[in-house]
Amino acid sequence: MAASATASAVDDLSLEDNPLLQDFEFPPFDVVKAEHVRPGIRALLKQLESDLDELERTVEPSWPKLVEPLEKIVDQLAVVWGMINHLKSVKDTPELRSAIEEVQPEKVKFQLRLGQSKPIYNAFKAIQESPEWNALSDARKRIVESQIKEAVLNGVSLEDDKREQFNKIEQELEKLSHKFSENVLDATKKFEKLITDKKEIEGLPATALGLAAQTALSKGHENATAENGPWIITLDAPSFMSVMQHAKNRVLREEVYRTYVSRASSGDLDNTPIIDQILKLRLEKAKLLGYKNYAEVSMAMKMATVDKAFELLEKLRSASWDPAVQDMEDLKSFSKSQGALEADKLDHWDIGFWSERLRESKYEINEEELRPYFSLPKVMDGLFNLAKTLFGIDIEPADGLAPVWNNDVRFYCVKDSSGSPIAYFYFDPYSRPSEKKGGAWMDEVVSRSRVLSRNGTTSRLPVAHMVCNQTPPVGDKPSLMTFREVETVFHEFGHALQHMLTKQDESLVAGIRGIEWDAVELPSQFMENWCYHRDTLMSIAKHYQTGESLPEDVYLKLLAARTFRAGSFSLRQLRFASVDLELHTNYVPGGSESVFDVDQRVSKTTQVLPPLPEDRFLCSFSHIFAGGYAAGYYSYKWAEVLSADAFSAFEDAGLNDSKAVQDTGRRFRETILAFGGGKPPLEVFVEFRGREPSPEPLLRHNGLLSTAASA
Repeated sequence: MAASATASAVDDLSLEDNPLLQDFEFPPFDVVKAEHVRPGIRALLKQLESDLDELERTVEPSWPKLVEPLEKIVDQLAVVWGMINHLKSVKDTPELRSAIEEVQPEKVKFQLRLGQSKPIYNAFKAIQESPEWNALSDARKRIVESQIKEAVLNGVSLEDDKREQFNKIEQELEKLSHKFSENVLDATKKFEKLITDKKEIEGLPATALGLAAQTALSKGHENATAENGPWIITLDAPSFMSVMQHAKNRVLREEVYRTYVSRASSGDLDNTPIIDQILKLRLEKAKLLGYKNYAEVSMAMKMATVDKAFELLEKLRSASWDPAVQDMEDLKSFSKSQGALEADKLDHWDIGFWSERLRESKYEINEEELRPYFSLPKVMDGLFNLAKTLFGIDIEPADGLAPVWNNDVRFYCVKDSSGSPIAYFYFDPYSRPSEKKGGAWMDEVVSRSRVLSRNGTTSRLPVAHMVCNQTPPVGDKPSLMTFREVETVFHEFGHALQHMLTKQDESLVAGIRGIEWDAVELPSQFMENWCYHRDTLMSIAKHYQTGESLPEDVYLKLLAARTFRAGSFSLRQLRFASVDLELHTNYVPGGSESVFDVDQRVSKTTQVLPPLPEDRFLCSFSHIFAGGYAAGYYSYKWAEVLSADAFSAFEDAGLNDSKAVQDTGRRFRETILAFGGGKPPLEVFVEFRGREPSPEPLLRHNGLLSTAASA
């Protein structure tokens, strides 16, 4: 008896010190460890269970008795779980993984109970049917409507045995998607190619050699230098891309490419059975809810319908096909003119290499020679100046104000024109292949909220984190970026702006919350357009050593090169989007066709060069198997139509007219960035643009308009 009492006392004591359970303004990212996860999450869930019991007991169809207590429950879980999930993405360890894995079913179980709460569902329906309904604000109406819709999609209306089956499926899906993403990370980490002979990596630029030597150093080759090696090539994006684009050694390119497209498709990291299982369970879930397929479930909370999504993809595909065929012809004749032996049979590992050479010869632009003009500090300065011009905000470093998870992470404060803080964000720029997953993303740390305001303020301020994976500083040089990396930073910052500049105080629809998923890429893709805007680009493109600006002729070439291979790039995205939709509408799990057959079939009309028979890219397609894009990858294209059209408002106003740019920017801020999920995105768009969206600006920006007109 005494022993167990002591044990629980120790637990209580450690719970008092558990950083996950502290009341914090900024998460204690620096001190959260794997051993805090199990006791912390269990104690939190226990508390939330009792809060939910209390809410269900006392619930009334009114804002203070329903939505405010619900918001507090939702928020606590989102913030604490978000914190450990974030650490798993940027500072992965086996201990953290297994701790999260162990408590995850308990967290999902609680979420299901919350999502299927009949008393809460009935109270929302009562609000909708009450005489007060018409007096509610747009935002409150949207909250009520989406809570009702989500409850149905969460299985609230299912009978007992069906609900049990539904809950089992949800648990299993959550587990599978975690495992999928771990397998991708592990398979990416697993490949390391040690190279000791410089001839083997001829063509690799200095930055890539520096990175490869730095990787070798970190793996214990203590005398590694960029000049003399040894070098280690990995499948991490900066390393993989530089081999594909620059290595003259065709055998090396082929080996790296084949390994890359077959990641996580064999041995104990094989994602194939996981994919089959995920698709099978998603279909079962859809049928339980009364839908024909999972795509219909996915679209229930989006702007598009399944038909509309297919229609847009086909419209873009037919506009992109002929230009993409032409791209291939251009590559063949160019590589032939350069005496390439492979010119008549270009393969996947030749495309990136010869595209770069063709681009260099056509526009005299060399990605690598541009890097010195794009040092991270300058790029961030230019980005912040642009945000000031467009949206009237100031962004100031606030390092030290909030704890961080790695010394490279920066912290910033966003202030309005009167100098008051309105938001904060973290920025984690560099790739760390051993512990950080690839790609780039923005996520919320906390959302804006009236109910959860602190210290007598009117609203709690939003906090975001932006994560990229670009080339780290090598030696005493700052991080020198490719133009693509510059676009990525602008993209993620667009997401962050929508989270941070929201004027919405109802946290359930503040920032990016409650915005239909296929509209959520609008601000991010919108921001990318500014990378080609003369004043913006010239303000960031300064040589890191001499300070000289990017030469005017180079800027013009960059502009001309913007539509280089646009048909091919468009088809690449359309392949991903079409395979995703196909797998979630017509594919029959366990039928005669495998998922890879579906990819091959879709690729016949979306890829000029068909994928290798052994291409297993689906095994690392985390967006749809471990992210939020299942039956939703088309959203990138859907939102690109919106974002290109939104940018065309600035073109119409006159990009050289600073007053017009400022006025249009303020309007963009007051509509698209301010409303959050409090208004349907189509209405928000029309309020900003004065009309419904058109695909014309997107095709024009991509140089695909003439072909579209004749198609």
